[in-house]
Amino acid sequence: MLAIGVGGADAVDVMSGMSWELKFPKLIGVKLTGKLSGWTAPKDVILKVADILTVKGGTGAIVEYFGEGAEAMSCTGKGTICNMGAEIGATTSTFGYDDSMRRYLSATGRQDVVDAADKVASYLTADAEVYANPEKYFDQLIEINLSELEPHINGPFTPDRGTPVSKMKTEAAANGWPLKVEWGLIGSCTNSSYEDMARAASIVRQAVEHGITPKAEFGINPGSEQIRYTIERDGIIADFEKMGTKVFTNACGPCIGQWDREGADKGEKNTIVHSFNRNFSKRADGNPNTHAFVTSPEMVAALAISGRLDFNPLTDSLLNDKGEAVKLNAPFGDELPKRGFDVEDAGFQAPAADGSGVQVAVSETSDRLQLLAPFDAWDGKNYTGAKLLIKAFGKCTTDHISMAGPWLRFRGHLDNISNNMLIGAENAFNGKANSVKNQLTGSYDAVPAVQRAYKAAGIPSIVVGDHNYGEGSSREHAAMEPRFLGVKAVLVKSFARIHETNLKKQGMLALTFANEADYDKIQEDDTINFLDLTEFAPGKPLALEFIHTDGTKRYNISQSYLQRKSNRLVCCWFSTKFNCSWQSVTKINFSFKPRILFEVFLFLEHNI
Repeated sequence: MLAIGVGGADAVDVMSGMSWELKFPKLIGVKLTGKLSGWTAPKDVILKVADILTVKGGTGAIVEYFGEGAEAMSCTGKGTICNMGAEIGATTSTFGYDDSMRRYLSATGRQDVVDAADKVASYLTADAEVYANPEKYFDQLIEINLSELEPHINGPFTPDRGTPVSKMKTEAAANGWPLKVEWGLIGSCTNSSYEDMARAASIVRQAVEHGITPKAEFGINPGSEQIRYTIERDGIIADFEKMGTKVFTNACGPCIGQWDREGADKGEKNTIVHSFNRNFSKRADGNPNTHAFVTSPEMVAALAISGRLDFNPLTDSLLNDKGEAVKLNAPFGDELPKRGFDVEDAGFQAPAADGSGVQVAVSETSDRLQLLAPFDAWDGKNYTGAKLLIKAFGKCTTDHISMAGPWLRFRGHLDNISNNMLIGAENAFNGKANSVKNQLTGSYDAVPAVQRAYKAAGIPSIVVGDHNYGEGSSREHAAMEPRFLGVKAVLVKSFARIHETNLKKQGMLALTFANEADYDKIQEDDTINFLDLTEFAPGKPLALEFIHTDGTKRYNISQSYLQRKSNRLVCCWFSTKFNCSWQSVTKINFSFKPRILFEVFLFLEHNI
């Protein structure tokens, strides 16, 4: 079984009986030898892999971890690694079924799942010959010796810039990174297991016992009410609070910008460290000058206590209130609570047994909720006279396209949340964010304001982007907002998988350059004509005409709707001319490079 992340539109399609398909992935094997010990944690494994593969190196691939190091790791440690696999673009990440998973499932009240899994255990991990000769079965093989792996601190501004703790002093000095750590943050979905909290608390206890005053603010977000309740029962929260730690809600919190950080509006250059996966510019506190670094929970604790980004707990000491040098011992913590997990109110509210009579009433004056109206269908004609809204330079994540944080209060109101569309993207022509040229007036304005002007004038527009456009959160609004405001196409060097699908399923054209160098030829005052959109079909490149102020240039565009019969379904998201319908489900077996058989469900598509 594999769990593969999708956008909301994909999930809705499958729930309603439509097909979902994926280009057959390649396989990346990560062989883990040795064993984690001391200050090194599971988080360091994925931070190292991200450093090796980069944020797009796992695109179109399943990443499988195996080896003695994998078997010795806790189940929640494996979860941390797989959770962050999205930051390398992986289709999914996986470990073979083992004893750590049995222990975790049993401890969380799922012994029935253990019993069922044990009956087919040999099918829930690779065949022995695969792990014995991995180079024969994986498209790419990475080997990491956990006994030699150092704690890593990745960043700033991207989760794939890895720095071993022993090299941070040199790297920070060379790059001018602020060394003073202002905040340390642990938790959210990424690193909030019982083991994570216990190991971080073991560092905090040492500081308190030795009279060491923390030099940075410190906060934790328990990942669930069950975790919060259990660590409170076991005294772990009390340990944190003795050092002045702020315990936030069981929610995303600062990880998604839900953090009213005092002083962030000043825009001062500063450093924070956290265990969250994503550290893009402005994500945590809205300040573009906040240098956010990703590391393990225990390293977050150590760096927050020391107040220094270049503090190495393996070699450095801290001064206590008596002026004595104290060297922190390596962290420790139970994999699972000895007394089991506990919770009084998990927060689940069951839906009505019969929802047929439930009425959803939304006030027309609400600024937080708005009923959706269908988007206008394509009129079947070529788009002509389109304007270039923005040519985004460099990294353009879904955070750049649709910021979270305070904007999340509008996520139920498409018109209002669209006022954050692309406000974080850097304009390639002036190096500024949220400043683009309005070709109707010649003046510069905010991206949403310019796009609303084009929409009001009935003028189509396109967005141009760089590599891995739309990486990060699978944020539906990043596709809905441009569609709502009248953007017709997004043309990039390459897409992140989920965002590309989200755009297509909102009825937009998600296009890639046939020649990436053409990105550099696009000019700020360009007007764009689609020359053969009326002949749009799977596998057929599109031709766009970019009219410069000094002449005309035509580019061939690869539209990424591949030449497969089933991709007529994809085209249906843009146009109804493909006459799509779906029928029954068929169950088939297939293998990944003759290894384990996986069962998948495919929908047969007829009359398309």
